[in-house]
Amino acid sequence: MGSKTDEAVMQEGSNWLSWFGIENEMIVASAHRNPDQVRELMVNAQANGFGAVIAAAGMAAALPGVCSAYTSLPVLGVPLDGGLPGGIDALYSIVQMPAGLPVGTLAVGKAGARNAAVLCARIFALSNPTIASKLEEFKAKGYRI
Repeated sequence: MGSKTDEAVMQEGSNWLSWFGIENEMIVASAHRNPDQVRELMVNAQANGFGAVIAAAGMAAALPGVCSAYTSLPVLGVPLDGGLPGGIDALYSIVQMPAGLPVGTLAVGKAGARNAAVLCARIFALSNPTIASKLEEFKAKGYRI
């Protein structure tokens, strides 16, 4: 993730996470340009209090898979538009992970960023009654925030 447009797309997911009461942090790093930073972030993610990772990437979209290789946390991949029309290259890159390195792959772009937030809320709701309550409120509102 790198362009201002990509950051704006992912800000949608961050806003939704915040609505659910899930603390979140957006860090811009590239599996290709900043591999050491990505490795360091993922190796320490759980110790630093993270419960899941949402990784967004376009084109070759290696970031979600690399994240999955370095952490045992759930990794949710959001393909971004930027290479082939509609982000289809990023979608294929993220969904085709080797066995044992799962990445939950969402839709391309803003819908994927929003659904990644909802999926995180569903994961966290399993052990957090406050988030479970917000999830029920979300459903009652017709899946709108």
